[in-house]
Amino acid sequence: MEKILSDNYWLNISTLDSEFRIKESFDLVGREVKISKRNVKLYFVDGFCKDETMAKTMAYFMNADEKTLKSCQTTRDFANAFIPYVETDVVSKVDDLVRSVLSGAIAMLVEGFSEAIVIDARTYPVRSVGEPENDRVLRGPHDGFVETLVFNTALIRRRIRDTALTMEIHTVGEKSKTDVVICFMQGRVNDKMLKALRKKIDSVSINSLTMSHQSLIDCLVPKQWFNPFPKVRYTERPDAAAASVLEGSMVVIIDNSPAAMIIPSGIFDFLQDTNDYYMSPVIGSYMRIVRMVIFAMTMLLIPVWFLLVQNPDYIPPWLDFIRIEEPNSLPIVAQLFIVELVIDAIRLASINTPQSLSGSFGVIGALVLGEFAVNAGWFVSEVVLYMAFVAMTNFAQPSFELGYAFKLFRMMLIALTALFNAWGFAAGILIVIIEIASTRTVTGQCYLYPLIPFNGKALLSLLFRKPLSKSNN
Repeated sequence: MEKILSDNYWLNISTLDSEFRIKESFDLVGREVKISKRNVKLYFVDGFCKDETMAKTMAYFMNADEKTLKSCQTTRDFANAFIPYVETDVVSKVDDLVRSVLSGAIAMLVEGFSEAIVIDARTYPVRSVGEPENDRVLRGPHDGFVETLVFNTALIRRRIRDTALTMEIHTVGEKSKTDVVICFMQGRVNDKMLKALRKKIDSVSINSLTMSHQSLIDCLVPKQWFNPFPKVRYTERPDAAAASVLEGSMVVIIDNSPAAMIIPSGIFDFLQDTNDYYMSPVIGSYMRIVRMVIFAMTMLLIPVWFLLVQNPDYIPPWLDFIRIEEPNSLPIVAQLFIVELVIDAIRLASINTPQSLSGSFGVIGALVLGEFAVNAGWFVSEVVLYMAFVAMTNFAQPSFELGYAFKLFRMMLIALTALFNAWGFAAGILIVIIEIASTRTVTGQCYLYPLIPFNGKALLSLLFRKPLSKSNN
């Protein structure tokens, strides 16, 4: 049963002191003051409320007189007369009051009223809105999302000054009660998909979004542990998020996370990059075509080369240069898997290396290990060359998860080719196609849209960068 504030001021104080556990937590503060002759108690979190904010509030209260107080018939009248802040609310439910205070607001309980006043004067610790490291552009704005929700929504609102832009807030997590915002353009968004996303978010049953957006995605997507393809795109750029909203997509922003999720996202959406739109249409289209070719090469280059090496009679004369001239005793398939693991080991080590050293560490580690491995006769030079190329091209597309999805399927293709030769390679390709075709986005759309179901106009706009016009903006 929900607890409701009563007309008894002292009973309310006892209830709230018990709920907040004031004596046990040093950062939860209950401050008793008097306005004229009335008792007032303020509840707030030390760290979310600045001293100057409280000083201004208290100074305003001290000027109150009993005559004005008696003229206030309701709690709302009192808030309008004595609270100098714009955002105030009147609540009677204890749970709502506790959640508001733990979110950073100030709760005010006044003797003589059966409701509490919530003053939204919160101030969160925040870093600057600098450009995200993993999503840089050569030209364009250099701001990025931060961990504070209202800052992120403001960055999008600054770019879309239209009342159709909707910021719909939800609460997820029984313990964390994390704020989750669905951002969309009314009239452009697919209402069926929006309804499906709302239903999924509201039905999430979890204690806390410990890993913010990843925790939410784990709750939203179907439980397919064997499917490594990413179901959403992430961006830390307000301009990319605003553009996606204007295209009819939904952007999900989570408090405490600088990454926004773009929903729905199919595999063709990963062909796009923010830099494409800050170049001319010809250059943007060329960059996108290069990215498509790299998509295919990342997964297929090594398995195709390995298939040809296993079957030298398949190699046409004009491809004689791919033959291994000086094979060693270690099987090629073993070399490929060892190099795959070594590349990941270098990557993990560079992540945990101090930033000032990580770049040079990765380059030097790769060069030294590759050079000595070839000279020592562990690997043939062709294996190191092709694997280095594939490792480098993984960074040509913006999604880290998609790169690892291609890596896992590439390793599967190599293993099947080693076991069953050409038939294994064909079976592996079939498995990849079935896996992609059976994947569904968060809203249930086919992962291959707009190819399946076919939408020529949408597919063309994803494959090629169109010039800006009234119909394409």
